[in-house]
Amino acid sequence: MRDSSKWFSLTLLVLAEAVGMNLWFTSAAVLPDMAREGTISLDRQALLSSSVQAGFVLGALIVSISGLADRYDPRRVFAVSALMAAAVNLLLLLPPLGSDLAVASRFLTGALLAGVYPVGMKLAVGWGLKDRGLLVGLLVGGLTLGKSMPYLAAYLGGTDWRLAILAASLLAALGGLLVLGVGLGPHHATAPRFRPAAIVLAWRDTRIRRAYIGYLGHMWELYAMWAWVAAAAGASYAARLDQAAAESLAKLTAFLAIALGGLACILAGRLADRHGKAEVAITALVVSGSAAILSALSFGGPVWLSLLLFLVWGLAVIPDSAQFSAIVADFAPPHLTGSLLAFQTALGFGLTIATVQLTPLAAGALGWPATLALMAIGPIIGLIAMRPLCTTRSD
Repeated sequence: MRDSSKWFSLTLLVLAEAVGMNLWFTSAAVLPDMAREGTISLDRQALLSSSVQAGFVLGALIVSISGLADRYDPRRVFAVSALMAAAVNLLLLLPPLGSDLAVASRFLTGALLAGVYPVGMKLAVGWGLKDRGLLVGLLVGGLTLGKSMPYLAAYLGGTDWRLAILAASLLAALGGLLVLGVGLGPHHATAPRFRPAAIVLAWRDTRIRRAYIGYLGHMWELYAMWAWVAAAAGASYAARLDQAAAESLAKLTAFLAIALGGLACILAGRLADRHGKAEVAITALVVSGSAAILSALSFGGPVWLSLLLFLVWGLAVIPDSAQFSAIVADFAPPHLTGSLLAFQTALGFGLTIATVQLTPLAAGALGWPATLALMAIGPIIGLIAMRPLCTTRSD
């Protein structure tokens, strides 16, 4: 009976997470169509994407420090956050395009999504101990699938970008309602509020420090790739296709690349429970870093080759994400686990504010091939940091 309740709740939770988090890349997915309708500068386009990251960092710190998800039912926190984010996202429909109001709406959306992703993680881990690699992998897989949805909506909607934004808000609202049917697992417990001592331990404990560095290397690449893969792919395809066909295929490429990564998270979670979290994380770093370099080398070449490499990159760029958090949880003292994970998340998403903002500017100055190759720096640093943990198993 408990197993059936567990998997019903997890299925519902993953669906709610997927449709709730689909708001993240709403503006990035429709930027080419918005830019055609109204002039939006490159730095303003980047700001529409990076402001989501900035909002999320602030929101995550507020949720952690206040203990919001512990003082109230986490399902209600998730639901209210998703419903409010769905409403705020609709502000993108108001003119002028790319205005300060649009940037503010993206910032507020990111802040509200901090009540969806971390809170969903809390609900997921309450359902198990020994299979937490899989549980976290399932949730991150749902998160990733959700972030691919705006690109699918943009592809199906053609140039009607308003329809894609409306669809994203409706889906997020649906996620807020679905989560109310999720049960609380037998291991659901109150997590500690943020403790400043966690900052010191994050540096002093070599194992945790290495996991942090690996995570930062991963985040250097992840959101820059996710936010701008459609733009990069479109520029690459334009060397062989007309502009309209290149942009259409680029939207589909972004959806497939991100969605495949979501599916890979599930397999990665199962493998991590069996063979080691550090081993899985390192494998993903090697493949994603290689794909970044190969995508740069093949840029503007045969469309099928560029498409294949972008898909491989998307497949490998996310599965390690859940494992970095799981490694920190394994090595952290129980009373500091919540604080260490909150600090790790804040650092990682803080880094993405810069990478997402600077990526299109770097592409304009250096070209997309050089910019894609620079993304491989993160996986290389992460690989160097994580390698010693393969011989330091937490179990």
